[in-house]
Amino acid sequence: MREFLEIPIAASAHAGQIDQMTELTHWLMAFLFVGWGSFFIYTLIRFRSGANPKASYEGVKSHFASYIEWAVAGIELVLIVVFAIPAWAARVDAFPQESQATVIRVVAEQFAWNVHYPGADGQFGRARPDLMSADNPLGIDRTDPAAKDDITTINQLNFPINKPVIVHLSSKDVIHSFSLIQMRVKQDSIPGESIPLWFTPTVTGDWEINCSQLCGLGHYRMRGFYSSKTQEAYDTWMKEQVAELAAAQ
Repeated sequence: MREFLEIPIAASAHAGQIDQMTELTHWLMAFLFVGWGSFFIYTLIRFRSGANPKASYEGVKSHFASYIEWAVAGIELVLIVVFAIPAWAARVDAFPQESQATVIRVVAEQFAWNVHYPGADGQFGRARPDLMSADNPLGIDRTDPAAKDDITTINQLNFPINKPVIVHLSSKDVIHSFSLIQMRVKQDSIPGESIPLWFTPTVTGDWEINCSQLCGLGHYRMRGFYSSKTQEAYDTWMKEQVAELAAAQ
């Protein structure tokens, strides 16, 4: 039960900022719950029919409730301007250079996550819809020189820590939602669009990729896994994938 109530481990550089906003918002909600709940109980007692046998058509003239509403609006404005907007700007405007990051394509489909890594040349090869099949779900055109060394996996995402990770997210069919809870990352994947997102992993570990959008009858099966590795472990894993690709070719 204790583990169920705990916040998932913060495994990215921006996770603390997200958790701070979440905590402040929950404190505000708790304050509103207690405050308005107490006010409701007070009105039930104060204005009960036994204490007020004759109706008053003038009502309460105090502006106390209005002042509280303005105070709550002010607190919410502070949360947005001081915390939410800077966090959003850092995620959108302060995008790292791809040359300094691990760049990965993730293509969602019912009901799997297709992951595409560029090869040693750092370039994604050409993908063609007419080449898509059970054995080639991304339609990678291996005749393209840039695609010969590309690595693909299904439901398994890997990246190194202490280096920005850029994910270009898209979908083959319906709207999905790419969720890496420990990285505090969640983004919808939309058909026909390539949506970039980024984060910097700081903790090694193995966790689940969740689809947070109801995407069909098999939604419950759309579970992938991701591994945050040391740079050495990631390089070793990539060399193994390259060797397997060479053997298959």
